[in-house]
Amino acid sequence: MARNLSIYRPGASSTAWVCSNCRLRPIRSSRHFSIKPDLQPPPTAPKPSINLKSIREFPEYYRQNCLKRNYPSLADAPERIIALYEEWTGLQKGLRGDRERQNTLSAQLRSRNPLTHGPHGGGDKTEVVAEGQEAKESLLAEAKDIKAKISEVEAREKVLEDEMKNLAIQLPNWTHKESPIGTEPKLLGYINSELAPSSQRTAPRASHTQIGAELGLLDFSAAGRVSGWGWYYLLNEAVLLEQALINHALSLAMKRGWRLVAPPNIVYSHMAAACGFCPRDKHGEQQIYTLGEAEGKIQHCLAGTAEIPLAGMYANKTFAEDQLPVKLVGVGRAYRAEAGARGADTKGLFRVHEFTKVELFAWGPPGQEEFSLPKDEPTAITVAAGDPRPTPTANSVEETSPIVEPTNKTTTSASLFDEMLDLQKSIISSLGLHARILEMPTTDLGSSASRKIDIEAYMPSREAKDPWGEISSLSNCTDYQSRRLNTRVKMARKGAPGGVKSEFPWTLNGTAVAVPRVLMTILENGWSEERDGVVVPEVLRGYMGGLEFIGRKK
Repeated sequence: MARNLSIYRPGASSTAWVCSNCRLRPIRSSRHFSIKPDLQPPPTAPKPSINLKSIREFPEYYRQNCLKRNYPSLADAPERIIALYEEWTGLQKGLRGDRERQNTLSAQLRSRNPLTHGPHGGGDKTEVVAEGQEAKESLLAEAKDIKAKISEVEAREKVLEDEMKNLAIQLPNWTHKESPIGTEPKLLGYINSELAPSSQRTAPRASHTQIGAELGLLDFSAAGRVSGWGWYYLLNEAVLLEQALINHALSLAMKRGWRLVAPPNIVYSHMAAACGFCPRDKHGEQQIYTLGEAEGKIQHCLAGTAEIPLAGMYANKTFAEDQLPVKLVGVGRAYRAEAGARGADTKGLFRVHEFTKVELFAWGPPGQEEFSLPKDEPTAITVAAGDPRPTPTANSVEETSPIVEPTNKTTTSASLFDEMLDLQKSIISSLGLHARILEMPTTDLGSSASRKIDIEAYMPSREAKDPWGEISSLSNCTDYQSRRLNTRVKMARKGAPGGVKSEFPWTLNGTAVAVPRVLMTILENGWSEERDGVVVPEVLRGYMGGLEFIGRKK
């Protein structure tokens, strides 16, 4: 059955409309990802294991964390969770007495016989039977009332548990101590600093849109007629450049032990939600392409990044400790609706609806990191492998999990983060691009990342306003995604039953190459006024049949 393409467009009219063919359907969405009530995930979807105990122990931290990360609508959720939990525990205590009485009544009813229970000593047999039957009916009536009461309380418990889970699952990840609080990033350094533009240059540089049109590499007009604003055609050598960038990134990743994956680009919406995928534009708006499904069918969406299908590969799976780290590099198409205002800084290839991206994704052992806390609490809290965040079970809201010693493996999640950053820097450096490395602030972390680093390249066409444009990012999501995807690892732990404990691996993701932005950066920085064309980066020439220069078509 053909699917209709739809779009979550916050701020649009709350009245949804759908064309029977392929129109866009605006659906109001909140700042955080949520699944529509009529599109709940199937029973086979991963069951999230959210830490309610941690939220109750540090409600002020979670409240301020929501505010720091620009989720003000969720700031009251921790206190609401505490109130719900207190009501839930009160119901639990009351149910214990009711269930004990229910068990007593059941035992009495099993043993009671109206012919053998009642007055003795020569009384009328009919009278004895009547009295016994009356007593049994009284027990049955009481048992019925208690059963109805228990059912009512259990239904209320389910409502409370669902609300606690729904609130908790929307809270953003803990914030790493290295993440600057506020809106300003921290400069960590530069890549190819010797390639910084001369301060003496005053003439504006050509933009990639102009270069692409003159050299026959890009066609936005035709794409506008076919698909609309935000799509493009790559032509001639630009097609070779795209493939060269992909192959170059894959080659460098493979040499460092990353396994190749070609993931699907259509995923279940609940898998995207579990990954915390809620990309924001400069106005904080979220837009996700969804596919129109027949009534009763599971909702699908177009993956905004290969991170989603890569993370989902091991949903509901358990690693052995010696399998970690698992390092995957995948090539996929990314789909971004990209709501918000448009301007010169988003012109051309910088912000598009569909593009090719090479993504790095890894699972590492549960780490030991420090997270910033509010001023009225300790300055930092160390969350070690097997942290105190409990795992809900089918029969309870939570189970306690004590702090244990960190892993002894040489590869930690922190070292894996550094390894991924080093690979990203190597790719960008080898392309001869001038870039800067930024530690991103709390307002730019999204919901899943605890820490995020962006790499921004120098883009001459943006110089009038801000010459830097993001071409790569790297995030440490701790156990945020693995808890929601039910991905586990069996870790050797002293004192655990059998010396093994089920924990949640940490996930990390990063961009190896976002093709359009890197391609536009190469066109602008490789432009030669004297030769009237673009110099191809040396490392890409082997993938392009030895092509060194892209000039005008004759």
